Amino acid sequence: MKKLFFYLLFIIACPFLWIIISTPMGSHEQYIFGILSLALLFIANRSKRKDVSIALVMISILTSSRYLYFRATQTLYFNSQIETVLGWVLFLAEVYSWIMLLLGYLQTSSPLERKIEPLPDDESLWPTVDVYIPTYNENLDVVQDTVLAAQCIDYPKDKIKIYILDDGKRREFAVFAAKVGVGYITRSDNSHAKAGNLNHAMKLTKGELICIFDCDHVATRIFLQATVGSFLKDPKLALIQTPHHYYSPDPFERNLYGGRDIPNEGELFYGPLQKGNDMWNATFFCGSCAVIRRTALEEIGGVAVETVTEDAHTALKMQRLGWNSAYLGLKLSGGLSTERMTLHIIQRNRWARGMVQIFRMDNPLLGRGLTLPQRLCYLSAMMYFFFPLPRLIFLTAPLAFLLFNLNIIHSSASLIFAYALPHFIMSTVVSSRLNGSSRYSFWGDIYDLALAFHLVIPTIVTIFAPKRGKFNVTDKGELLDKTYFDHNIVKPHLITACILTVGIGWGIYRMLGYSSLVADTSVVGLNIAWTAYGLFFLIAAIMVARETRQVRKTIRLNVSIPTVLHYSSGMLARTYTKDLSMGGCFVNTPDDRHLTDEIEAIELHLSSGVVAIPVSQLKSKKDSSRLMFGDMPLSSRRELVRIVLSRADAWIDKPRAKDRPLRSLGMIIACMWQVIRSLKSDKKYQTPVNLNQTVASKESL
Repeated sequence: MKKLFFYLLFIIACPFLWIIISTPMGSHEQYIFGILSLALLFIANRSKRKDVSIALVMISILTSSRYLYFRATQTLYFNSQIETVLGWVLFLAEVYSWIMLLLGYLQTSSPLERKIEPLPDDESLWPTVDVYIPTYNENLDVVQDTVLAAQCIDYPKDKIKIYILDDGKRREFAVFAAKVGVGYITRSDNSHAKAGNLNHAMKLTKGELICIFDCDHVATRIFLQATVGSFLKDPKLALIQTPHHYYSPDPFERNLYGGRDIPNEGELFYGPLQKGNDMWNATFFCGSCAVIRRTALEEIGGVAVETVTEDAHTALKMQRLGWNSAYLGLKLSGGLSTERMTLHIIQRNRWARGMVQIFRMDNPLLGRGLTLPQRLCYLSAMMYFFFPLPRLIFLTAPLAFLLFNLNIIHSSASLIFAYALPHFIMSTVVSSRLNGSSRYSFWGDIYDLALAFHLVIPTIVTIFAPKRGKFNVTDKGELLDKTYFDHNIVKPHLITACILTVGIGWGIYRMLGYSSLVADTSVVGLNIAWTAYGLFFLIAAIMVARETRQVRKTIRLNVSIPTVLHYSSGMLARTYTKDLSMGGCFVNTPDDRHLTDEIEAIELHLSSGVVAIPVSQLKSKKDSSRLMFGDMPLSSRRELVRIVLSRADAWIDKPRAKDRPLRSLGMIIACMWQVIRSLKSDKKYQTPVNLNQTVASKESL
């Protein structure tokens, strides 16, 4: 009844909404309309109620639709063929942005805050679980902690089995699996990469549920107790996905953020977007940190192998058959992020190709089994990866007028400004309201521009040749002992920045009246401002290529643990840790003995027992010492994993400050200024020879 009332109300409102969108106005009247709309926005934005959010979304859609209608009906008149082509290209890019705005509002307006479904007290009712840890070329020191953390998961030992799925067929992995007591599965070939590896393991195991962790994702102890209960409550639940949380900084965090508490690139997807997908039963499988019902996988013939994003495609197939999906937005695991911008782009390249492959080969808009909201959620994800071309069009479009005097928008500067400014401000403020804790305003421009130049060609190629290319593994776990600037990765950015700078300079030259090209100075000024806006974010994206020194693989936790120090002389001393990581610890020392009598080992006194670890001193003061752990038995390392990485609260963060667009813009300026100051102190730039500088090779296309 409620839905019927809503639909009836919408039908009645449609004529009035169309009048708002389509009524033409001069610049003076449009300015008044825009000011009134923005005044309503800022007044209503003071309220935090959900129904107010929905109302603001509708106002934003009307304002943006009004702008697009103005562009479609009043600005597409051209004087030459080249202006016609460039003008329509720009307009279609704006249509793309408008569609993405609508789809984004669909996903983020009503996120579902799912809670943990408790397991029954009777453990005999708990389903059996196979934990898969697929690996191909990663080092054992990356994989071992993932395996040890899986062994720390609180779940009945007779109902959980852990398997290393080694597509690299390495003897040391088989030996390690035998030592720690987990299963080891390999195969004769590497067909279908990760998807084939998982499907091969399915034939050899029998657990009712399958839990998958990428080999660098370390689970907390409560992972299964937080996720498995949902499968008992809903017999049609095929998948429950949890966030991919990274305890190591990605290139943007390490190279640009400067230690500031700013949401990273992935938090928007693993926050509002996935929670919004969950609202519409359209949660995406993300390849790791997820639990899947075996019968659902078997019904679709196993993990999808047709595309290089086997995860999202697998979820789509299960949802087509009527299976449900869920997203639990709790950080129940932690992994390694991509360390270099080069590797980050290679990873995003694969994601982009995979989503475009799904769009071409199994388009969710077509076929049976999906609801309309599910189709639209998948459409949003697929269309997002078409962003490189529109981004580059918006970045370079004003150059057509500044450098060549081509009018690709047939309108006065005043009228364009009157229609565009409310659309821009409204969408920025409403998006900030909906997503402000997961994506600060304007940072998306930096993320997209950093990637756009490298993804545009692979994306276009995949549209026309969807089966071309192969699965690429993202290397992780590398360290960097020297700061350097990766000129190669931002070469197209640097060239474009120079061209934009020339465009701005020539535009100023025209405004001053020195050029023979006659033009309205207000139009020239508008195009200069447009170019400067794009150049500002392009420079920020370029700064991400300053790869900063990274010498720590694991996080350092501020934990106080009772400790006994063993000195080389045989003396013992009781103290406690100030911080702790998988590589070492920082301890308070009761006196200055350690300055002359070296500490050789420590004992960590835990509730589960005592862990003895050999150490060497790195840096010492009179009342403290930094210690590096030496080789330790696997049993001791497992206990260390339990207290450092597998704690139930390991990845719980303090609530982040809500976004404010102007403050976010100020943060970007501060970050850029910090990088500029750091550039002056860098003594030498040198590109390490072990990094692959070729981002889009022929194989990756």
